[in-house]
Amino acid sequence: MRENPLVLHVLGARPNFVKAAPVVRALGELGVRQGIVHTGQHYDALMSDVFFADLGLPEPVANLGVGSGTHAKQTAALLVGLEEIVLGQDPGLVVVYGDVNSTLAAILVCAKLGVRTAHVEAGLRSFDRGMPEEVNRIVTDSLSDLLFATSPDALSHLAAEGVPAAKVHLVGNPMIDSLFSALPSLDPAPVVARLGLPDRYAVATLHRPANVDTPEAARELVSSVLEVARQIPVVVPIHPRGRTRLAEAGLVDGPSVRVVDPLGYVDFLSLVRGAALVVTDSGGVQEETTMLGVPCLTVRPNTERPITITHGTNRLVTPALLPAAAEKALADGASTPSGELPPLWDGAAGPRIARVISAWLKGDNLSPAAQGTRSE
Repeated sequence: MRENPLVLHVLGARPNFVKAAPVVRALGELGVRQGIVHTGQHYDALMSDVFFADLGLPEPVANLGVGSGTHAKQTAALLVGLEEIVLGQDPGLVVVYGDVNSTLAAILVCAKLGVRTAHVEAGLRSFDRGMPEEVNRIVTDSLSDLLFATSPDALSHLAAEGVPAAKVHLVGNPMIDSLFSALPSLDPAPVVARLGLPDRYAVATLHRPANVDTPEAARELVSSVLEVARQIPVVVPIHPRGRTRLAEAGLVDGPSVRVVDPLGYVDFLSLVRGAALVVTDSGGVQEETTMLGVPCLTVRPNTERPITITHGTNRLVTPALLPAAAEKALADGASTPSGELPPLWDGAAGPRIARVISAWLKGDNLSPAAQGTRSE
């Protein structure tokens, strides 16, 4: 191993920043040399740049600014840009997060160049290959050298796919680390006042292709959200993806629906913390509502995060069933089936990941069990 090799983090979208912050911080405390590449996959400043400030992330060594586009065009631009950066930076390890196109592109570039990689949030599966993210997860895990799992079910998925156990480390969820750190700052009142919301409200975040990419799907979803808004005012921080399609389907600002620009990390989670209900199709929001104890309805037929259902406040619904499910959730309030948070959601995932990476960079040949990452 090289002396003091560089660890390069590739980040492209909101969930990446949230997951990376605790890892970057913990590696810094261990004296590991690091750099961040911001791919610009989320090109809206409110979806990306503000997160660097909110989460205390250092300035990136490069920003590709790839923006939006089809999966092919975006991934192609990422491949070209990331290859140049990886060759120029010469990292000892590239760390990728989650399941976005930036993650896939970085893994492919590094596999071709012979650069070692680590995947944070490995092993999650929806078992729906119609989701682009599912394809990204499978390819990323198959090519990674270190795999950091956030939940016990992920270990089973990786084992079933033939991933050697020595590569896999159960470390907990770094997104929850960031949430723990932010909790003292999460005050709904200023955000609620600024947006002109009543004391009791719901939050909706909607952007998945299956929900917004066709006029028919968008109309069905918007119709259901408007039905929910007859029960409780709904605020919708609108994701750049699908903004036009949802507006054409009738999701516009009005008395019972507040359509607002994307919010920063602290503002968004403050809003969620004070909500009576969250409606989403996002993966990370399922986890954040579980931690905050807020009822969550996920408008999807499946989830790669089933632990948010068994240990959290999440429930899967179809657009047609959303209004009735919202009525029940509002009546019931928050409740968790197990009465406790998922395993290792204790705010210490970042340090666990950092210890494994630091030992790996030094060439320590410790098994996951010997490092304690299977059961901490």
